[in-house]
Order: sequence, then C-alpha cells, then structure tokens
Amino acid sequence: MNAPANLIAVLLVVAVTVGMGGYGLRSRSTPDFYVASRTVSPLRNAAAVSGEYLSAASYLGIAGLLATYGSTMLWYGIGYTAGYLVLLVLVAAPLRRSGAYTVSDFAEARLGSMAVRRTATVFVVLIGLLYQVPQLVGAGLALHTALGAPAWSGTVLVAAVVLVSVITGGMRSVTLVQSVQYWLKLTALAVPALVLLLVWRGVWHPAGSPAPLPAAHPATGHGGGQGLYGVYSLMVATFLGTMGLPHVTARFYTNPDGRAARRTTVGVLCLLGVFYLLPEVYGGLGRLYAPDLAAAGRADTEVLRLPALLVPGATGRLLAALVVAGAFAAFLSTCSGLALSVAAVLSQDLFGGDVRGFRRAAAPAVLVPCAIALLLSGNGMSVAHEVGLIFSVAASTFCPLLVLGIWWRRLTAAGAVAGMLVGGGLSAAALTLTLLGVGGPGWAGALLAEPAAWSVPAAFLTMVGVSLLTPGGVPAAASVMLARLHLPEALAAGPADRSATAGDRSSPGTVRSSLDGHH
Repeated sequence: MNAPANLIAVLLVVAVTVGMGGYGLRSRSTPDFYVASRTVSPLRNAAAVSGEYLSAASYLGIAGLLATYGSTMLWYGIGYTAGYLVLLVLVAAPLRRSGAYTVSDFAEARLGSMAVRRTATVFVVLIGLLYQVPQLVGAGLALHTALGAPAWSGTVLVAAVVLVSVITGGMRSVTLVQSVQYWLKLTALAVPALVLLLVWRGVWHPAGSPAPLPAAHPATGHGGGQGLYGVYSLMVATFLGTMGLPHVTARFYTNPDGRAARRTTVGVLCLLGVFYLLPEVYGGLGRLYAPDLAAAGRADTEVLRLPALLVPGATGRLLAALVVAGAFAAFLSTCSGLALSVAAVLSQDLFGGDVRGFRRAAAPAVLVPCAIALLLSGNGMSVAHEVGLIFSVAASTFCPLLVLGIWWRRLTAAGAVAGMLVGGGLSAAALTLTLLGVGGPGWAGALLAEPAAWSVPAAFLTMVGVSLLTPGGVPAAASVMLARLHLPEALAAGPADRSATAGDRSSPGTVRSSLDGHH
C-alpha cells in the first residue's frame, strides 16, 4: 500500500479529532462533562450515536467475516441495526426520563440499592474495557497494513488521542467529534465501494485490474459446524446487546427529553441502515478478488487492501487512503465513547463525581484496555467475533436490568444483582474460554463461542425468580419511579420537579444529588 498517502490520511484524522476536541474546553460543569448539559439535538445525537457505534467490527470485521464464511455473516449487520429497534420500543424514552447520567445511576435510582449500583458499575467497566480491546487491536492491524509500522504503534496512537479528547472536553467534545466521524466513515466506505462496483461490473476497466477468481466456498461457520445455533445466538446477542452497551445508553441521557430520545433512535436506525449496506460490498468482492487474505487469516484487512488491488495507480492509492482515514475514525470514535462511559462510572464511585474526578478516571479507562490490547495483539481472532462476544455479556447483564427495571414493578435489588451476576458471569466465562481456545469443534465449542442463547435467558429467569422470592425488597417508591419513566415529562413532574429538571440540564452538581432531589 502507499505509505505516504496513508500516513497523511491518518494524521489528518488525528488532527481533526484533537482540534474538534478543543471545542470541549468550554465544558466546565459536571453536566457538561457527563451529558453535554442534555442539550444535544436529535439529528446531531443520531450521528454521534452512529459514529461511536460503528466500530472496528463494523468497518473491518463484517467484511472479513463475509469474505471468510459467506452470507451467513450478514446477520451481524442486521443484528447491529435491529438492536436499535428494540431500544426504541422498550428503553430509549424511559431511560432519558430517569434523569440519570449512567446505567449505574439508573440502577440505584430505580431500586434504591448501593449493591445494585456497585454490581452495575463492575459490568459497565468490564464491558467498556473489553469493548475497547478489539478497537485498539484493529487500530494496530490497520496501521501495520497501511504503513508497515509495528502493530503496537497504532494501538498506542489511538489510545493517546482518545485520552486527550476525553480529558479535555468530556461528552460535549466527544459528541461533536463522533457526529463528524460518522459522515467521514460513511464517505470513506461509500466512495471506494462505488468505484469498486464499477470495476466489478465492467463499467470501468483500469489498467492492471485483476480478473475475479473462482468464487470461494463458504467455511462451516462458527462452532465447528453448529451453524444454525450460532446464527440464532448471534441474533439474540446483537438484538438485545445494543441496549446493554454503556456507551450507547449514555448517549440518550444527552437528549433534552424522552421525545427527543425516540427521535434520536429513529435517526440512528436510518443512518446505520445506510452504512451497513457497504461492508457487504467489500466482503463479496473480497471473496472474488482476494480469497487468499481469508485463507491466510487476514480477512480483516480486505477493506483496506481492495481499493488499491482493484484500481491500480494514483486513483487506487487515493481510495485506499480514504478507507484508512475512515478506519481510524472508527477506532477513535468508538474508543472515545467507551472511555467516556467507563470514566463516568469510575468517577462517580471512586473519584468524587466532579470534573476533576472524571479526568482522573479517564486515565485507567484508556490505559488498561491499551495494555490488554498490546498483550493480545496478533492472536488472530476476528475483530467482529470478539465484539459479538462482548455483545453477549451486555445482553446478559444490562438488557434484563433495563427491561425489567422499566417495565416490571416487582423487580427487587436482590433479583437484579443475582441476575446480573449469573448472566454476566456465564457470558464472561464463555468469552474468556473462547479467547483461550477452549471448546474446540462440536457443541461445546458452539455454546462457548456464541453464549447469548443460553446466558440471556438464564439472566432473565434468575432476575425474575429471585425477585419473586424476595417480595419485601420491592422499593416503596417503585410506582412513583415507574410513573416518571413512562409518563411524558410535563405530566410526570409538578412545577417543582420541572424546575429541578431544568436545573439538572444547566447547572453543576452530581447526578446522585439530582436524583435524590427528584425523590
């Protein structure tokens, strides 16, 4: 690949990210850093949600899986998008009306329990740190492919830029950066994809363009041939895991009200639907023109290599540089959102909850996953599959908590803690064993590689069962809290509450005191 053009592309993305991050220097109050003072418009928020959600798995991994395994892997893009439909119907507006800054805040406010809050915090940190790892590994892979640089350099570069962006401006600056980066990623994939399709269909015949190779036969899929189970479990993980991703749910706290949160979710569905048409193009063309990459275990690099392969010369190099720029935008935007969500909960539970505490919490939120990524670099696992496993953990912990916490009055603190520990423990154990290579072919490998089909039901059943066994643990204010979650803001709040809510949007103060004021 053309290293000078790719280097310029990477440096431009980094410069734009750091430059726009300076916008957040206007952030001074706690609401600014945590939720951008709840003033983000639905359109900008939809672009920002899409920007941080479209990670390395979406940008590089789905195309690599399609090139390796064929059409079965289309469910990744479908599931990642459909998760927002579930979020729209069940969670978006009530979660915004809760007045929380984080999932941990919601858990404590809904159930009145510090044990629930601490359990939720542990899983927010776990999911946030683990989700950053494949992004940072992908950054190292991309920089090595684009520039020939050591893989660790890309990991360190992205971690450094994210740390600066989060520390300087918090949610306000990250929102602006991510909304711009969505459009950059969309352009970076769409323009080369259009050119590649013209070459494939014979409309354009650039000199030196290779002829398609015989179509590759699809592999057996995940789980040693247990393909049908893998598809169903993947659907459960992606459909229900989206609402359990801390950096996704944190976005809905930045909307002015519940109606705006719903409008944001509809916008996200449209933006993701457009984007996920593109990885399929690269995956299909990769099977035709570069099956050797999949055979060599380098399928995640196909998006980066195809433009220069199919369009030799200066045009191909420019297209490749554009794709590289989009890839780094993907790494930066997703890692920024994840680091911000982890820093928010660490700050509130360990560092006092103010702006200074947020900045102190940002360092471990970025540096810990960076260290893990450096250790795991080169393990050969698909980026998209790693992310799919983390979706299983999210679906097995926060999905039951949010769905039952919003829609079932009889949920108790004991039930919530037990359900999160069972679902999270089972899915996290499956993730760890899969990364260690345990399981092998057959049903054992399939169940570990795609645990959501059994870990999510286990979490729901445990949460419901333990709650029914501990009826005395239903919070006294449960009915009041549920009314607040489901009624429009103007109906759910009296004059004093509306004044408090308005103050929450604009004035400093921790979320815990704000929530106590509402009770």
